[in-house]
Amino acid sequence: MAACAIRRGLLSAIRSYHKSSPRILGWESGPYERRWLVLSPCTTCGLSAQQQQPTRCLSSRNRPEGKVLETVGVFEAPKQQGKYETGQLFLHSVFGYRGIVLFPWQARLYDRDVTPPPSESKPDSTGAHGSKEVTGKTHTYYQVLIDTRDCPHISQRSQTEAVTFLANHDDSRALYAIPGLDYVSHEDILPYNSTDQIPIQHELFERFLMYDHSKDFWQFFAAPPFVARDTLRAWQEKNHPWLELSDVHRETTESIRVTVIPFYMGMREAQNSPVYWWRYCIRLENLGNEVVQLRERHWRIFSLSGTLETVRGRGVVGREPVLSKEQPAFQYSSHVSLQAPSGHMWGSYRFERANSTFFDVRIPPFSLESKKDDSPNGFLPGPFASLV
Repeated sequence: MAACAIRRGLLSAIRSYHKSSPRILGWESGPYERRWLVLSPCTTCGLSAQQQQPTRCLSSRNRPEGKVLETVGVFEAPKQQGKYETGQLFLHSVFGYRGIVLFPWQARLYDRDVTPPPSESKPDSTGAHGSKEVTGKTHTYYQVLIDTRDCPHISQRSQTEAVTFLANHDDSRALYAIPGLDYVSHEDILPYNSTDQIPIQHELFERFLMYDHSKDFWQFFAAPPFVARDTLRAWQEKNHPWLELSDVHRETTESIRVTVIPFYMGMREAQNSPVYWWRYCIRLENLGNEVVQLRERHWRIFSLSGTLETVRGRGVVGREPVLSKEQPAFQYSSHVSLQAPSGHMWGSYRFERANSTFFDVRIPPFSLESKKDDSPNGFLPGPFASLV
């Protein structure tokens, strides 16, 4: 499985990066799986991956029958400091897909697992399940494109149409998505390089990025060979209010970590009244060894207008995902609308253990804040899927 292969093989190979540059090979092992194999120095012949043919160190024991291994690229050392540049190729450390960085976002991470100093501890203004107020720390995220070849292999663990927009017309119900667009945290980036001039398959790749032929051999390894086109810069500037990632909220309960990222989408008129829309992306991660399954969700939604709504239901987005050591994470997006320009959300998930006992996992409280409404005017290139 993708996440298992990444965690067990790729990270250990990257740690020995300075000894050799591991080569990434890949194959499909099922309709919902894409596996990666890192070719490290051979213990038999002693040659590094760069000194031999990619398949020379592979035996019938570790090569899937009937599958051909293709070279994806060569790993680079992950950046402990600084940001990745536009055009950086990477593997996602959790979901295993190939992607490329479009541009970074500087977000405020509110991590409730980090205990603040006594002088900074304050009562939580939201009053949500007695949680403490925390101070936001600057954290880097990236807007990325997902390789469409990998989308079928991650669709059971992460939505590939999670970045949505309000339609640019009077129909307040219409939402549109750009498939294969995602937000990735800095620590989830496993960088690599490739000599392929089109290493990522996505309809927006060649509209947003181009190969820089002016870079010489050494510059190729010092910086990504792909640079932003004017189209990407214009698209980022035009849609900045709807793409911007500003706040990230995180909390862990009984080894289940919940990360929430809210986004303001804009305002629409409905029956002569303003309706404010937000989307929120949630990632559930099992940090322990026990297999658990999400069974129920429980939301509390407070509006500045004074209303408090309670929402209960089975699973999330029609699924009841299982989180295990092999498949530890599930990511999805949903939407909420209010008749006021701001509000709060918080709640909990109910999980079931293998022994049929249940436990509740807190969803960290987060604010829903509107911005000056200037709806996108149609400059959204690429494929769209109507979510009406």
